[in-house]
Amino acid sequence: MLLTLAAAIFVFGLLVLFHELGHFITAKLTGMRVDEFAIGFGPKIFKFRRGETVYSLRAIPLGGFNDIAGMDPSDNQAGERGYCEKPVISRMIVILAGSIMNFILPIIIFFGVYCFEGVAIPSVEPILGAVIENMPAQLAGLQMGDKVLSVNGETVTTWKEFTEKIRLDENKNPVTIQYERNSQVSEVEVTPTVEKSTGRVLIGVQNHVVYEQQGILTSFTMAVGNTKDILTMMLNALIDLFKAPSGASVTGPIGIAQMAGQVATMGFVPLLNFAALLSLNLGIINLLPVPALDGGHFVGLVIEAVRGKPLSPKALMYTQRVGVALLLILTVVVTAKDVINVFFK
Repeated sequence: MLLTLAAAIFVFGLLVLFHELGHFITAKLTGMRVDEFAIGFGPKIFKFRRGETVYSLRAIPLGGFNDIAGMDPSDNQAGERGYCEKPVISRMIVILAGSIMNFILPIIIFFGVYCFEGVAIPSVEPILGAVIENMPAQLAGLQMGDKVLSVNGETVTTWKEFTEKIRLDENKNPVTIQYERNSQVSEVEVTPTVEKSTGRVLIGVQNHVVYEQQGILTSFTMAVGNTKDILTMMLNALIDLFKAPSGASVTGPIGIAQMAGQVATMGFVPLLNFAALLSLNLGIINLLPVPALDGGHFVGLVIEAVRGKPLSPKALMYTQRVGVALLLILTVVVTAKDVINVFFK
């Protein structure tokens, strides 16, 4: 539980920090007055002032915000330095900067991993890498680093042989696994499970990986390419979701926190990779043309640029209310789904 909480705070904090940092930097660069830069919501735990801006850390680490003066035209106390007084192009840059930073963060993470940790290459040896929590292997006592010697008395020398022997039996019968740990040989009985969505026979293990460090240029090129590939995959998945709406793949904060805890058991590098994936997801979601999201604000700015004047306060109020209502409904639905999946399954 403590690991899950710490992992969730780290992941959410990192994503929010970079997202809000994008808004903050571009607001400063375009001459806007930023009254507060906050990570988290609720009561302030820590704060300090530098220049005109208060920097604060708040109690609930599930978000953050920039208090940019003049976001509400009717309450602009910053004069020409207010958001509402700046050219449309400046406001567009500020609005888009949060999501852009969410697209940059994965490149930074992947670059650091490739450059300092290395590229993960699956080992051919039958050595256990990650052992997934609450899956048959972990429940039976198997641990990361265990070397499998045989399955049901049949010797295995490669990871491929090991997985093939596990998947031979589709009736979920117990299998006897002989393994070596710290030079001691032991046996354990494991009952495989079947993944509902794919029908695969699993015990909840991944193979051991070795890391090969890369040069700076190679690491950067691979980081950009990997980010591009994942982003393309996510966009295609989002398109498919709109074509055939389903809540099966939608997860809220509780589900994400649970996944962060599970990934954290595999190590810090997998947790960083998980944060990179979530950052791309957050960047895409925030660009959707939904009022109250950055994408909705951007659409409003495009309309203002075309019309030559902003939408009326009344129109803005109604669109914001619709956007907030949609987000609240979605939040309630995905949270209820998470609670059911976490506590009742």
